Amino acid sequence: MNRIRKVYYTQESLTMPCRSCGAGALEPVFSLGSLPLSNALVDEAGLSISDELHPLDLDCCVSCGMLGIRQAVAPERLFREYLYYSSYSATAVEHAHAFAQNAIAELGLGPKSLVIEVASNDGYLLSHFHARGIATLGIEPARNVADVARSKGVQTVTEFFDKDLAPSLPKADLVIANNVLAHVPDPNGFVSGLGTIVRPGGTITVEVPSLLELVDNTEFDTVYHEHFSYFSATSLDALFARNGLAVERVDLLVLHGGSLRFTLRKGSGGERPRNLAELLSREAAWGVRDPLVYRMLAHKVSGMKVALSGFLQDAIVHGRSVAGYGAPAKATVFLNHFGLGPDKIPFVVDRNPHKQGRYIPGVRIPIRSVDLLRLEKPDFVLVLPWNLANEIIEQEQDLLRQGSRFVVAIPSLRLI
Repeated sequence: MNRIRKVYYTQESLTMPCRSCGAGALEPVFSLGSLPLSNALVDEAGLSISDELHPLDLDCCVSCGMLGIRQAVAPERLFREYLYYSSYSATAVEHAHAFAQNAIAELGLGPKSLVIEVASNDGYLLSHFHARGIATLGIEPARNVADVARSKGVQTVTEFFDKDLAPSLPKADLVIANNVLAHVPDPNGFVSGLGTIVRPGGTITVEVPSLLELVDNTEFDTVYHEHFSYFSATSLDALFARNGLAVERVDLLVLHGGSLRFTLRKGSGGERPRNLAELLSREAAWGVRDPLVYRMLAHKVSGMKVALSGFLQDAIVHGRSVAGYGAPAKATVFLNHFGLGPDKIPFVVDRNPHKQGRYIPGVRIPIRSVDLLRLEKPDFVLVLPWNLANEIIEQEQDLLRQGSRFVVAIPSLRLI
């Protein structure tokens, strides 16, 4: 039996205002119970130590339309050592390369330019600018990941970015903040800091997963302790305006199950992009400020659990073997919330060698090398990073030829 240790919070944490707009109009909408920290993978020495569990509850701000987790874990606990390396995802690398090429061409970046990325991870994005002779600077609090970026020639500051750090940094022609805004406990201070480090006439780009896609596609496993907030275009538009940034462009991306990219400049006024107005109108009709819309997520997740549990039980009854593919943060949420342990999924594999040899917290499923799939030849392989399913299946055609079937549970159960 797994040992667990719950961490309880004071009543004050239940009455906090919205992290973005400051309103107190928060409505509880969805609870995942108490779960371990998603990236707190367990090593062999830690198997005898209790898993520390933290509540994971979502509230909706009916004022600005942002979702947020109620109880926050200190970023120092979450991000100083990080096991996610963007370079292990071909999809992330390709996206980064395309972004860099387009930005260089559209903004006319050259040897006299400076590009700063906040949450620069292992340099997977900035290295494309660096290779073109453009000066770069990464801001990355995870020391182990920052070291990898430096080995690629990407100068990196190992600090948390906020409004206090911003004045000490140089001003850049392009400031990039991809998939980091959800990770900060103070969105206003963060966005204000972005405005501080951009040069006059410079450009800021911010990418975030789409809140509407999260709900519509039942992407519940993207809710975890590292993600303090979940943004719609409605809440982002207000957040940027509140901190003196004007929206120049909005792009809808397929990345991470559906994302929004905002291109911003410092200042206010000017012509707003037409598709932003259309997007805001669509979100209003969808019910972006309606708690009932988000409460329906619990019912959809319950139905998903029934379908997957039935499938796995049927596989066991008929003597079929099952393995998991990938150990992303979302796997911890998915497996723990659904109660899927080694009795149902004996092991998962991951291409990231930093994760191999460890165990998924809570359920304690071992993480092994992808090579193990060739030896075990499981009948079914459950793809846990469902947003990378196409990439994984393309890489693992040999498994399909040997008779294995891939299983993807989100947005609905399907076999490939």
